[in-house]
This record gives sequence, structure tokens and C-alpha cells, in this order.
Amino acid sequence: MFTHPGALHTKPDLERLRTRLNDEPWKGGLQKLKEHPASSKDWRIRGGAFPIVCRETKKNVGNDELASDSNAAYQNALLWWLTGEKAHRDKALAILDAWGGSLQSITGHDKELAAALYGFKLVNAAELLGHKPFAECLRRAFIPVVTSFATFANGNWDTACIKMLLACGVFLDDKALFDKAVAYYKTGAGNGRLTHYIINETGQCQESGRDQQHVQLGIAHLAEAAEIAWNQGVDLYSEGNFRLLKGFEYTAKYNLGDEVPFERYKDKTGKYDWPTISDEGRGKLRPIYELALNHFEGRLGKKAPYTRRAAESLRPEGAAFQADHPGFGTLLFLR
Repeated sequence: MFTHPGALHTKPDLERLRTRLNDEPWKGGLQKLKEHPASSKDWRIRGGAFPIVCRETKKNVGNDELASDSNAAYQNALLWWLTGEKAHRDKALAILDAWGGSLQSITGHDKELAAALYGFKLVNAAELLGHKPFAECLRRAFIPVVTSFATFANGNWDTACIKMLLACGVFLDDKALFDKAVAYYKTGAGNGRLTHYIINETGQCQESGRDQQHVQLGIAHLAEAAEIAWNQGVDLYSEGNFRLLKGFEYTAKYNLGDEVPFERYKDKTGKYDWPTISDEGRGKLRPIYELALNHFEGRLGKKAPYTRRAAESLRPEGAAFQADHPGFGTLLFLR
């Protein structure tokens, strides 16, 4: 039913990448991945002792441990594919087994973010390794938390849920789960639906008036979701007349110092109403642009000048903030 591995990365993409590891900028990107602490084959596993993980301000239990281990599982799984070093595979498997054998539930005010962000790294690791035993933990602890898509929150919450469910659908060969996430991307009720997050043809986003950290978070989740769908023959990148490209161009342009149009916008919950675009975090580009650039310019030949400038200013991309994104996009996505 599904191509494997086929969540965020496919076998042909990874095999092609292996042929470029001695060339720049991929060589520099690989070095950044190798140097990151969570990429170590000697990583000290934090899991195994937390039947419940809680993500909530001042009430975190196991949250930091799950976040850091999820990065380590994903990055070690990638390095096994790229270098062939069995120790990286063994480490990633050990992390999946530690959490898979102990974690029963994810709770707290921010449980959807914990389940979606950390779960996304773990399910991609499991997909890269073909580690089917982790499926039970996903169905028990992660998937029940994200299937409602957090429609009460800012859009970066449900965009995170979308990408997580798409990845789970692929890994579990669960077409219903995959289709549920695709449908929400297109027609969902919350702020994270594509045309609710990127609200108009100029590319303004639901969180553009909040701060630039969160708006980059949201558009990157949508791109990661679109990449998974693309790898399975479903085109979400072009949805809404290439609305995702417009969101990337708008956000990159503003964060590169140029001005952009802005209209006051109240979100779908009615709770968030920003009269002006926010300059909080402006200019602090996140390592999210290579993935979008790879598709729109690399695959399609469409112009994405501001996305290109943003990507080139960070090249080679390093790690993402905490466990928010894959990071290392120059290595992983640049064609």
C-alpha cells in the first residue's frame, strides 16, 4: 500500500544523497549532523523510566528526556543510512525499544505538541529502520493525543498533528489515518489547515502577527507534511494554488528585512487577533527553508527567490530548535 521507507525520506533519495557526501555543501551538512550531540552512537538514553510524559509549564515530567531521545533516535537512524555504521542503527533501535516498552501515555496542557513533535522524530526513525515493534507504542501513547488536531490552539499545533499522523499512516500502513491527515490539511476546521494557516494569496500566515518563531514553525510543519504525502504520490504542495510557496516567500521576505503587506486577522478560534505584523524574532531564520526550496525550485523549477535567499544564508543548515523540525536540510533535502 505504501512505499517504505517513505515518510520524510525515501530509499532513492537517501541512496542519491550517499553519492554526494564528499561534495559541498552536502559534506558540510553531514559534518554538522555528525557533530550534533544527539547524533552520537554513544548517546546516553534517557527513556525507559517514564510510563507517563507530561508537557506543561512548570509541570514537565519526562518531557525533556523524550524530546532529546527523539532527536537522537532520528539522527542516529539517518547516520546509519548515510554511513553504514551499525552502531548508529543499534543506538536508534535501543531508544525506540526503551520508550516503546515503557511509555503508556502523554499528558499535560501541551500534550499535543509533545506527541506530535517528539513522536514525529521517533516514527521517522522507526520507518528508516523498519522497526515494527514501535507500532504498539504509537497507537497506545501518541496517536490518541493528536487525532483531534488541537483545533483550540494556534495553527502550529494542528500543523504538527497533521505531519505526525501522515508519518504514522505510512509507518503503520494505515490508509485511513493517512487519508484523515490529508483531508485535514485541505479542509480541516482549525487554524492548521493550509488555507487557514496561510490566510491569503499574499502569503500572510495566521501567526504572522504573533511572532516569527511560531510562524516559521507552522509553515515548516506544512512542508514536512507535504513532503511525506509527495513521497506517497499525493501532491499537497500545490494545494490552494501553491499557497504553501506563498507562505514561505512571505515569511522569508519579511525575515530577510523587506516589508510585506499585512491585514488584521482574527483566527478560527476567535481568541487570537493581531492588528499588525510582529517583529518579535524577526531575522532569526530557522533551518526550514531547504525542504521547501528543494520542491518548488528543485523539482518544479518554480521561482522562490526569498526562500532561496533564506536557505542560502543558513547553508549548510544545522539542527532545529529543540525537536521542532528535522533540521540539517541542506544535507537531507538539497538537490
